[in-house]
Amino acid sequence: MSEKDYAPLSSACVRALNDKIYDKRKAAALEIEKMVKDFVTRNRTQELRQLMKVLGQDFAGSQNPNARKGGLIGLAATAIALGKDTCQYTAELILPILACFSDCDSRVRYYACESLYNVVKVARGAVLPHFAEIFSALSKLAADPEQNVKNASELLDRLMKDIVSEDPSFDMTGFMQLLRERMYSRNPFTRQFIISWVSVLYAVPDMDFIALLPEILDGLLKMLEEPTLEIKRTCDTVLGEFLLSIKQDPSRADFTGMINILIIHAQAQDECLQLMAITWIKEFVQLSGRKMLPFASGILTAILPCLSYDTDSRKNIRETAKAVNFILSKLITREEDNSESSDALNLASIVEVLIKHLVHTAVPTKVAALQWVYHLHTNVPDRMVLHVDELFPVLLRVLSDSADEVVQQDLEVLAQIMSYPPPDGQSGDATIIVRCPNPKSPYFSKFIISLLKLFGNDSHLLEDRGSFIIRQLCVLLDAEDIYRTLATILTHEENLAFAPTMVDTLNTILLTAPELFELRNKLKDLATKESSSLFCQLYELWCHNPVATVSLCLLTQNYSHASRLIRNFGGLEVTVEFLIEIDRLVQLLESPIFTFVRLELLEIPHNQHLVQALYGLLMLLPQTEAFHMLRRRLNCIPTLHLQNGFMQGEITEKADERPGVKEIDFDKLLKQFLDVQEKHRQNKQQARKMAMLQRGVMNLDIQ
Repeated sequence: MSEKDYAPLSSACVRALNDKIYDKRKAAALEIEKMVKDFVTRNRTQELRQLMKVLGQDFAGSQNPNARKGGLIGLAATAIALGKDTCQYTAELILPILACFSDCDSRVRYYACESLYNVVKVARGAVLPHFAEIFSALSKLAADPEQNVKNASELLDRLMKDIVSEDPSFDMTGFMQLLRERMYSRNPFTRQFIISWVSVLYAVPDMDFIALLPEILDGLLKMLEEPTLEIKRTCDTVLGEFLLSIKQDPSRADFTGMINILIIHAQAQDECLQLMAITWIKEFVQLSGRKMLPFASGILTAILPCLSYDTDSRKNIRETAKAVNFILSKLITREEDNSESSDALNLASIVEVLIKHLVHTAVPTKVAALQWVYHLHTNVPDRMVLHVDELFPVLLRVLSDSADEVVQQDLEVLAQIMSYPPPDGQSGDATIIVRCPNPKSPYFSKFIISLLKLFGNDSHLLEDRGSFIIRQLCVLLDAEDIYRTLATILTHEENLAFAPTMVDTLNTILLTAPELFELRNKLKDLATKESSSLFCQLYELWCHNPVATVSLCLLTQNYSHASRLIRNFGGLEVTVEFLIEIDRLVQLLESPIFTFVRLELLEIPHNQHLVQALYGLLMLLPQTEAFHMLRRRLNCIPTLHLQNGFMQGEITEKADERPGVKEIDFDKLLKQFLDVQEKHRQNKQQARKMAMLQRGVMNLDIQ
């Protein structure tokens, strides 16, 4: 190039700017500084712009690295010479320098940082229109492989932070966009650069960082997953300061704009991130109250699994989740949420979440989900009843859970549902309700039927949990309703193998469970028509199990009928199972429940039918321990009583004057018993024939 191409630079200055020696380039920069001052003094603006164009394009944009270095030092010298007038030429000065920030030569990048530092130091706030370009360039240099370049960029970075902090008109909205674009970098140095800017600007009083926090909250939370401890700590501190500011002035925070971000991160695997997100959710629910109800399903999705954490490292997460769960539940009130017009509570989405967490989750989570169902049924029953159909089958399946706590809570929920009357226009299954006495709701009978199906299909459930479930139901609901309904449905049970087993379970509960004390007394006294009706209804079902039928008659003090039943046992098939049941009955007769029966053996005149019934049981038993136990008991009857009684053929027993007894047709009951036993005999005979036929077919197949 000719000398004219570099005007207004002299040829000597051009050579010096292109020299590889720094001192020569420095001397050229001093010459440029004098030239610029002269241009300013003489108002030679056109020549000044030409000078900056030459330095920016021909030198800073040169292919020669030394020329680029010369151009950079020349631009810095120009800014120094311009002083306060630099603000008129910021684009001409800054943009060529920024282009060198990505130079492949680390020395050029270093000089670019130094040059821009000098420009910014002179121009101050005038560089802010180019803040986006400067910030972008600095964010890249923060991860520069050369330490000298990083050191230089840090000096420029601190200067930019000072300038931004001093300017109340700084565009925070635009800055948030810049942050958001770079926050997801995986480079730890870039992350450190970003978090440092957030920390510095948050400390500036005039900058309302909280209002714009939704823009960058997701990125900040993700930084907590950073393996670099320093970044994790810095980010944790910054987020803690943000939360403190929100607590001090909640009106500035956009809760609804941030809650979904927190819900997502509250489900993270990283413990630090998860704890931070759930802590924020807790404060949000406390501070904004019912504004959080539309997000209840998402919050529950996040916190319910946390309730099952059992490791020390996640203890804080579990306890914070418990707090969220408690506070959120208190936001639901009868007055404000029991109307379908209330749009704050999206029950459909909440129920969907609860159903999800009732299946294949840990015990504390399932219990909490069940407590939520109960809480909603208690506070918003008119709305929850619309979701019972989708909840009901899930609640039934939960009865098979291995944890007593879960089953107990599940039964409480089911009892709450069954205690609530049906909504207008919904009467349930008419056929079932006609059969079932005093149904609480259409779900009362449906539940009993479904429960019996569960027991019928899963013998282990009946054996392991049957007694527990029925006893709890008798506490939560009315024991008489439960037993009447079970009796009504089971009387029509076609599975003749299942019915005796179910009767055995119900009979054992009736005779032994403290929860059925009142029901036992009602049956024992038979003081009303209602009690005799109950006895007859249970008797009809108990006929499936001969020994249970006798125990029912002993409980109700119908000793004459008990004696008649036992005399008919001679025509029944006596199996090992049958004898075991008699053995168990003898054991029960020694229990506190039957104290009144044992004392009655002392009455004068004695009750010959009771004595006959007990001797009948004795005669049925082989000489086992139960046999000797009953014999010893009968030997305790005073001899005088027997001598004055049936041993001499004298019957002095007084008639049973109880009002309920007069309502009972015992001949009809005996016929019912014999008819049912005949059905069992035929059923067993048919089963044996089928078994023989199957064995015959198998033999034919083998041949």
